[in-house]
Amino acid sequence: MKQQDRYKAIVERFEAEMPAPKTELHYSDPFQLLVAVILSAQCTDKRVNLITPALFEAYPDAKSLAGADLADIFELIKSCSYPNNKTKALKNMACKLLAEFGGNVPDDIDSLMSLPGVGRKTANVILSVVYDRPAMAVDTHVFRVAERLGLTTSSSSPLATERQLVRHIPEEKIAKAHHWLILHGRYVCKARKPECDSCFLSDLCRHFERQTAKSARAAAKARALAKPE
Repeated sequence: MKQQDRYKAIVERFEAEMPAPKTELHYSDPFQLLVAVILSAQCTDKRVNLITPALFEAYPDAKSLAGADLADIFELIKSCSYPNNKTKALKNMACKLLAEFGGNVPDDIDSLMSLPGVGRKTANVILSVVYDRPAMAVDTHVFRVAERLGLTTSSSSPLATERQLVRHIPEEKIAKAHHWLILHGRYVCKARKPECDSCFLSDLCRHFERQTAKSARAAAKARALAKPE
């Protein structure tokens, strides 16, 4: 299948199966989403959603978080991964947000990435979810699913994956595609045991095609060895 045909078919299938995908992180404003995404690094959304209600109640905005004691922040987020680093990142992010952006979450990638704890992936999540920009945040799910489906080929890095996906996915679909790939990776195309038999994309998937061919060759070899001489 040609690359452009694969993209077109997969985007159409996702559109039919998940017409309105959205983040599973709970938030009520851009600041809360920024905090939640920082916390979600190497941590599940489910765990983050258990942490943030109390955190947001205590520190609902950049001003209150900037003025918080590190020990108090740590106590509220200690059940997430890397709580020491994230405690410092959250306070420093809030301080810079307050000092340089009036407490408002900026809407350009350079400004976002200037904030402590915010890398390219986090910045793209904010641009995509909050500001509906054609930004593709690449996490482990997106990286894996894109490669398995054949949307990317031997991608060397998240940035390379991002560039390939943005080049081929229609601009108006990129924000949705970010969620499609994450959710598909989280619930169907899992890292260790992808659920290929129940996947609505299996007939379009390069990984499934290769695995099916591999199984067919193994079966043919087994039959050949089983034949009596």
